Amino acid sequence: MAPKAKPSFEKALNDLEKIVRALESGDLPLEKALEKFEAGIKLSRYCTETLDEAEKRVTLLMADADGEIVEKPFDDLES
Repeated sequence: MAPKAKPSFEKALNDLEKIVRALESGDLPLEKALEKFEAGIKLSRYCTETLDEAEKRVTLLMADADGEIVEKPFDDLES
């Protein structure tokens, strides 16, 4: 069996938001709330890892010729 494909970041974030709303409603039985909480933690970790990877990619793209990271405000990037 092929490994399960990972969701897009946007889908994972949307699913996480749905879980948060369900948990905040307070209408779930304890066992169901724990299941949702566990799924939310997994999605949260996936989103964090995805954002960390994106940050690394952006950092590499922002390096100057000497490999030094040059931080610029987004406004400066347009010029």
